[in-house]
Amino acid sequence: MDLKLAGRRVLITGGSKGIGAACARVFLAEGCSVVLVARDAARLAATAAALGEANRVTTHAADLSVSAEREAIAAAFPDIDILVNNAGAIPAGGLLDLSMESWEQAWALKVMGYIHLTKLYLGQMKERGAGVIVNVIGGAGRSPRYDYVCGGTGNAALMAFTGAVGGRSPEWGVRVFGINPAQTRTDRIISLSKTRAKIKLGDEERWEEMLTGLPFDRLIEPEEIANAAAFLSSPACGYVSGTVLDVDGGGAFRG
Repeated sequence: MDLKLAGRRVLITGGSKGIGAACARVFLAEGCSVVLVARDAARLAATAAALGEANRVTTHAADLSVSAEREAIAAAFPDIDILVNNAGAIPAGGLLDLSMESWEQAWALKVMGYIHLTKLYLGQMKERGAGVIVNVIGGAGRSPRYDYVCGGTGNAALMAFTGAVGGRSPEWGVRVFGINPAQTRTDRIISLSKTRAKIKLGDEERWEEMLTGLPFDRLIEPEEIANAAAFLSSPACGYVSGTVLDVDGGGAFRG
């Protein structure tokens, strides 16, 4: 299926690994050029080399928890057709386990990072009368749990933000929508599972015991989220805005 995305320029935050790197592969396959943003310059370079499309891949190392660095990105790459907000690493733990500094650092990167970059790029897209913003959020916003209270609360805020902005943005020719991945095969899910295993079982090495009862008896593959992002970003889904798609294998309804 030709998604008619060839020639589009896509900026992906958290683009050095996991879902971000998978998004890069999928958008490149559709004929797009991509800008990958993440903190680690060396990892970004390795990801870009692995993608094998040197003439269509640009990397930019930045700390997206810092307002000035977000503004610098928008100034350096103003001609973006599709923004994929994906950077964020909110720690697991209950309310009494996490310091307020942990909350502030995590939300500075993901919650404020998504909000600020959306604001910056929405303004540019509004002037052009076209654009797409994809917020890769997370299923914990729909199904909050105590042992991931910081992440679930932040994700719920981003879901509300996406609906509010995506409800108005079509007036300017811009679509804003979200994707809520459930447990996906990334370094992140292993880290979270280790934290939960340490809290519940007293041993982080038993992290795989935290991954039971999964739909289809497996984790989501990053490419499955990336495929959804590309399809929903395409003209084939030109009426999608304000929506947050849960990609959880029906897990929310299993009881």
